Amino acid sequence: MIRVLVADDQQLMRTALEHFVATTEDLEVAGSAADGEEAVAVARQVRPDVVLMDMQMPRLDGVGATARITAELPDTRVLAITTFSSEQYLVPALQAGASGYLVKDAPPSEVTEAVRRVHAGDVVFSPQVARDLIAAATAADARRPEQGPEEALAAHERLTERELDVVRELAHGSSNAEIAAALFVAEATVKTHMGKVMEKWQVRDRVQVLIKAARHGLVEIGA
Repeated sequence: MIRVLVADDQQLMRTALEHFVATTEDLEVAGSAADGEEAVAVARQVRPDVVLMDMQMPRLDGVGATARITAELPDTRVLAITTFSSEQYLVPALQAGASGYLVKDAPPSEVTEAVRRVHAGDVVFSPQVARDLIAAATAADARRPEQGPEEALAAHERLTERELDVVRELAHGSSNAEIAAALFVAEATVKTHMGKVMEKWQVRDRVQVLIKAARHGLVEIGA
């Protein structure tokens, strides 16, 4: 069973998310919280596998709560979920350690599948969120290099063709298993390539891989 903490200041939404979790065979509700401070406190107590984290909450917002939880509980994954996709929360949430970002109009099946995927180590975005991520990433680096995208990377950061293939599949929202199937390789091989990319780029997770790849024009996220 995947143990899920639901953090949302709106009681109706919190109840709905708890219902989605409780009625899904392989998920269970480990706890709930009505603000960011409570989310951190409950997470420390119950040590959930995944936190469904609203971004707009009193006392401590979802970004701050995400940063604390991922720092203190490295085995806990955070899935940001909010009313709308906004650059105000999107990139900060991912930089704080969130493993994915969904909008609340996602169907229940998409939410529960996203919980499974972030628990398995995947990165998950709604299609609109993916488009907003690449827009935010490229806007943050408005000064474009004169040379081609690969040449803009330092020599030690450049990827092999197969590593690029893996990153591009990741940008489509594919899981490790889906990337493996698309590239006709073993899932373990995908994990090895991704590990090498993170090592070359000195980033901590696949979200940061996507942001760096977008800034260098190597991928079109959500395409």
